[in-house]
Amino acid sequence: MLRLALSIAALFIGLSAVSAGTVKTRAGWIVVDTKQSFQALVERLEATVKSEKMGIVASASASEGAKAAGIAIPGNRVLGVFRNDFARRMLGSSVAAGIEAPIRIYVTENPDGTATLSYKKPSTVFAPYADEGGDALKSIGAELDDIFARIAERATADK
Repeated sequence: MLRLALSIAALFIGLSAVSAGTVKTRAGWIVVDTKQSFQALVERLEATVKSEKMGIVASASASEGAKAAGIAIPGNRVLGVFRNDFARRMLGSSVAAGIEAPIRIYVTENPDGTATLSYKKPSTVFAPYADEGGDALKSIGAELDDIFARIAERATADK
């Protein structure tokens, strides 16, 4: 019975992954399709985040969790990226905005074996707190937009 349930779950996961394809562009999102493999993009992203003097403060992967259960799904990894000085400034302008840190960068494996990098622009993530956080929070969002754009550009650039 358990085997049948796992098989059905794997089928639905597989079908949803095939129909989903790559992450689609949405308002406030940056989506970069690459020619890199999933693993290569994850490794380059991790190195680039560190070289931009940001920290990876969280990492999660449903594909690794599924693999541990004997189920294969396309690769995906979410990295939470932030830095303590931004956290202090953000909390100084809006305690409520603190729930949005770290800012997430999402790497997904495409059906053709390539990978996509996507993230919500930090200014978009912090926009709901603009009334409380004012110009200080808007400034943090703009600074982080620039840093995240550099991370995305460098991590996804063709070598």
